[in-house]
Amino acid sequence: MGRVAMAWGLLGVIALLTQALVRLTPLAVEAIEGGLTALQWAVLGLWVIVNAHAEGYRGFHRRFSPRVVARAMVLARRPRPLRVVLAPFFCMSLFHASRRGVWVARIVVVAIVLLILGVRQLAQPWRGIVDAGVVVGLGIGLASILYYVGRALRGHSLPVPPDLPEGERG
Repeated sequence: MGRVAMAWGLLGVIALLTQALVRLTPLAVEAIEGGLTALQWAVLGLWVIVNAHAEGYRGFHRRFSPRVVARAMVLARRPRPLRVVLAPFFCMSLFHASRRGVWVARIVVVAIVLLILGVRQLAQPWRGIVDAGVVVGLGIGLASILYYVGRALRGHSLPVPPDLPEGERG
């Protein structure tokens, strides 16, 4: 049951990121294929670099992705009925995490929803420019999850703990 729970948690998170990539990539490509001014190309380049570092590397690779995998490994070792059913949400720290971890995860989800609603109001090519940066960040995030899964399955330690509630560690 543990390996199934781990797989369900990881595949759920991977599916969420993949769905966002599939939805946003055509919008980014549309903006680029529609022709950009020199200023728009400069903004696109800068935005992609900023998102690769801030969202992709710092947000996903250093924090979110290893935590998702660490929590999936907890599911493999100690599956519980609620955690198994809601494994993707457990892996994203939306419940059964430290108080701070749950709040941070929930605030990030709300912030992402608000940003999505805001970006939808932008006209092309600006929406596509924003989406291009997000696509790069999400791509790094997805690759990072796969990287950390590979490392964890080969017995390597992860750079972050699973952030379980006080009294239940590792």
